[in-house]
Amino acid sequence: MSLRAETPAPPDSRVRRFTPAERWIHRTTAALMGIVVLTAACLYIPQLAILVGRRELVVRIHECAGLALPVPVLLGLASRAFRTDLGFLNRFGPHDRLWLRAALVRDKRPSSRPAGKFNAGQKVYAAWIAGATVVMLATGVMMWFTHLTPLIWRTSATFVHDWLALTIGVVLAGHIGMALTDPEARRGLRTGKVSREWAKREHPLWRP
Repeated sequence: MSLRAETPAPPDSRVRRFTPAERWIHRTTAALMGIVVLTAACLYIPQLAILVGRRELVVRIHECAGLALPVPVLLGLASRAFRTDLGFLNRFGPHDRLWLRAALVRDKRPSSRPAGKFNAGQKVYAAWIAGATVVMLATGVMMWFTHLTPLIWRTSATFVHDWLALTIGVVLAGHIGMALTDPEARRGLRTGKVSREWAKREHPLWRP
């Protein structure tokens, strides 16, 4: 996906993509995820651990942010628009298989990547990060409340938690990198609206 100049389109050529509630859910979740990742880095990278110090405080911030991570999504279920978008994200169709096939062979032609409101890559990312969050929360609780499970379970939970955390960091870096290449998509998350031309080009099956 090529880098495009961030030139605002005329107001009458813009369409609504996200409601204020959806944008706040994304922002709050992103902030909590950022705190979790940064505190994890401070706990596991020796140079950062020495630089930051106060390990006990960092551990508490990491635990509280991790426990709070699902809260924005759970509260967001009160929004009809958010529930509708979750339905779109959870539904795969034949056009999504075409999109994934084109992505695998690096075919960047818009005609080869049909997409509804969310493309197949966004659907895969949403499903993966949701599953990873559940696993991280479960393993984190086992590590925090040591009296709940046997030692062998806690040892396994620590192994899964640490390696999945590394994977999440890599995936998040890729997610942010993709977002940086598409200023119109970022504007949609910032303002709730995108240009009609962008919507037709990137999400031709979407009917706003």
